[in-house]
Order: sequence, then structure tokens, then C-alpha cells
Amino acid sequence: MSDKMINDEALDLIFRDARTRNGWEARAVTQTLMQAVYDLTKWGPTSANCSPARFIFVASREGKERLRPHLSGGNAKKTMVAPCCVIIGRDLSFHDHLPRLFPHDDAKSWFEGNDALIEETAFRNGTLQGAYFMIAARALGLDCGPMSGFDQAGVDKEFFAGTNTKSNFLCNIGYGTDENLFPRSPRFDFDEVCEII
Repeated sequence: MSDKMINDEALDLIFRDARTRNGWEARAVTQTLMQAVYDLTKWGPTSANCSPARFIFVASREGKERLRPHLSGGNAKKTMVAPCCVIIGRDLSFHDHLPRLFPHDDAKSWFEGNDALIEETAFRNGTLQGAYFMIAARALGLDCGPMSGFDQAGVDKEFFAGTNTKSNFLCNIGYGTDENLFPRSPRFDFDEVCEII
């Protein structure tokens, strides 16, 4: 094992004991903490440092009311009581920023005129950044409730109008309770899904 490995308490916090939360304490997530989560997230690697993820922190009552009509089933109720719902999107114009983010090569030219590559790169790397976001949030003491049950076109029209950003998934963040907490679901063992060749 590496001498730099984090301890079991940290691993439990981020992975082993972490749960997808449906119930939330009535305790706000501060703007300072939101920024701290992003400031960790941004260091996760992406292809050519393309960093296509965009984050909208919906924390106000007014913002949640704009989001509510686009949520499906039980996602509306739990989102309205969560301190904050983060819309995690992907910017399909990410390559315009590559001269700044990846200055040692003409990476912007790799994508210009190639819509399929733009979409594939934005989706893959934006999703990676969404995962980094959840790890960062948990590392800073927050609980997460990621969701995919929403009207993507509706959310995009409401929150990303006039941009080239598309929503990917939603993630409630805050201080979770055990309300409506499902029993822990099983996971595959190493030998079931992994192969060493």
C-alpha cells in the first residue's frame, strides 16, 4: 500500500458508509461550502483538461420552484426539502476554452466541425466531473442524492437557455437523514466483473 493512502475513516465517509439520501435536515449548505466542493472537483482529470461540466446550485425556494415541474415522481418532493439541488450539465462549446485550459497544443482544432466527438467528449468528461463532484461533496461532510428522473429538455430550457450547455444529471446535496433510506443494495465482487490479463 502507498504511504500516501487516506485512512479507513475517510474511505468510509466517501465510499463504504456513504448512502444516496432521500431525507434531509433543515440545514443550509453555505455558498462557501458550495465553492469548496467545486474547488476540489475541478482538480479531477479530464481529457485534454477540457472540463466541460457546468454546475447550477439551486438553493433558493424560487429556484426550486422553477425546477419542480421538470422532476419526475418522488424526485420533486425530496428535492424541495433538500438544501440544494445541483444541476450538472455539459458545455458543448467546451473546446472554445481549450486555448486557455490546454495551451501547449492546438486542441481546439481537434473538435471544430466534429459534432459527434464534441458530444462524446463532453458527455464522458462531464459525467466524470459529476462523479468527482459527489466525491468532493462527501469528503467535505455533505451527503448526496444523485438523480436522473427529470425532463432534460425542460431543465435545459429553464436553466440553460441561450447557452450551449445540456443537463446530464441532478444531485441533491446537504445533510442527509435516514428518512426513506433503502437497505444497502448488494454490489458485485471483484471476480464477477473484473479481469486481470
